[in-house]
Amino acid sequence: MALLAREDPSVPGGTRTARIRAARAAWLREDVEDRTRGRSAILNQLLLLTVVFVLGAFIVLGPFEGDRVLFFSGVVAVFALTGLTFVIPWSRIPFGWVALIPALDGLAIYLLVTSQSEVGLGLLWIFPTIWLSTGFGLLGVYGVITAIAVLAPLTSLSRGLTAGYVTILVPIVLVALAITSHLTSRRYDAQQVLLGKQGELLRTVLERTRRQEQEVTEVLDAVDFGVIRIAADGAVSVSNDAHARLQRAVSSDGDDETPAYRDDGVTPLPRTELPFERARRGEAFAGQVVWFGAADGPRQALSVTARRLVDSEGTDAGAVVVSRDVTSELTALRARDELVASVSHELRTPLTSILGFLDLAIEDDEVPERVRRNLEVAGRNAERLLGIVGDILAASSSSSAAVEASLAPRALDVSDIVHAAAEALEPRAAERAITLDVDGIEEATVWADPLRLRQVVDNLLSNGIAYNRDGGTVYLGTTTDGDHTWILVRDTGRGITEADRTRLFQRYFRGGEERPGGTGLGLAITRDIVRAHGGEIALRSTVGVGSTFIVKLPSRAPGTTPDERITG
Repeated sequence: MALLAREDPSVPGGTRTARIRAARAAWLREDVEDRTRGRSAILNQLLLLTVVFVLGAFIVLGPFEGDRVLFFSGVVAVFALTGLTFVIPWSRIPFGWVALIPALDGLAIYLLVTSQSEVGLGLLWIFPTIWLSTGFGLLGVYGVITAIAVLAPLTSLSRGLTAGYVTILVPIVLVALAITSHLTSRRYDAQQVLLGKQGELLRTVLERTRRQEQEVTEVLDAVDFGVIRIAADGAVSVSNDAHARLQRAVSSDGDDETPAYRDDGVTPLPRTELPFERARRGEAFAGQVVWFGAADGPRQALSVTARRLVDSEGTDAGAVVVSRDVTSELTALRARDELVASVSHELRTPLTSILGFLDLAIEDDEVPERVRRNLEVAGRNAERLLGIVGDILAASSSSSAAVEASLAPRALDVSDIVHAAAEALEPRAAERAITLDVDGIEEATVWADPLRLRQVVDNLLSNGIAYNRDGGTVYLGTTTDGDHTWILVRDTGRGITEADRTRLFQRYFRGGEERPGGTGLGLAITRDIVRAHGGEIALRSTVGVGSTFIVKLPSRAPGTTPDERITG
């Protein structure tokens, strides 16, 4: 095929493949026309032969007042012409010679008509009339009209008939039939041409579609991440090779019940929350990380994203699910966290010692005022460094399982926690003339660890101050409905862009250069603490207007009713 597709210099503007295809198409078309010509002649003759045979049978069995010799001469002529149509090599003779058969049929029918005085046999001329007018176009119609103009008077004269309604009506009917048959044939030919063009167009479109489908399949199979197309009814219609490889990798010996865990690698993931099940239910999500495999065996992590598809009518048409192997990335991140935690832990002890000796030096009355001020600056920076080290240690051990294991929840009033955090950070806010609005704080019971909850509020309030504009406001609020308690922190700062919003809760993530310094751990730690309490944290932000963080926590211990809450 590759050789056939090369251009032939002897054929201007064409290719060897195109020439071969054109020749083959012409040969097929001629072969079909030859077969159609022979088949049409045989069918027309058989139909005429059947009618003539029935008439001959009636004449043999019944009375006949005409010339039997002349009648059966016509019958024999029809039989002979029918046999001739079976032996003629239609593919070897010119098309025009086919007209001799219906012309000779007309003469044979003339013998039948003149053999007796009844005019009914003249209707047999219908058969050659239809054949000539449909098979030979206008030339056939003119031939029919000419034959009628000659044979009709001869028939009347040979039988001694006078001109009447019947003798005039038969020629008129035959002429009308010839014209109608010709027009019907033209219409049929036009429809055949139209159908042929439509069929060729459909074949071209089908070939192009198959080629495009093959190209898309090749591209999908070339990428190293899994791609599947889920139809609206949940059936998988498209799947690439990488998806099959990932499926085999996460299945142990073909077992579909391979254990699955959340992104922390510890919390079991229910089957109903698996990415593919969520996509089949109509959900859209991005970057859901799932660990597959037993905790004590080889494991693989997949990051799965699902995007919904919409058809031309705006209705849901299914989804595209993309899965990527992130085992190496997460393993590297975990190794980094372990290294950072080890280094941070080693730094914490000397920093604590430095702070202790700085405090002793500052409290010494013999230290000059100028030196004391320098020591205070060193102390503040050492405290800041110790805080950063503490954040790094908290982040390195802030998986939901680790945080949950360190929780000591109890029933407490969340308003006390929020008021205490606002009071502690009031000096920092006053440095930039930022107002802390606490009018929205209401008494609300929450089931939480007070130290961890204070850490959450401190982080959110610190962000509200740090990312606010000078002279802005931070609004604090708390409320409850008896089952859940909400904490709201809203600022009037610069807001968070859509690009930053998708990565805001990732560890060590920091936004653009305009954002103040930090470790990028505060929000990641905050989310882990909230989730460890069985709650959720949500963000709403508008660039240039501000951001709102909403924390949702349980109001009472799991398994208790509102009346069983313990106030404290």
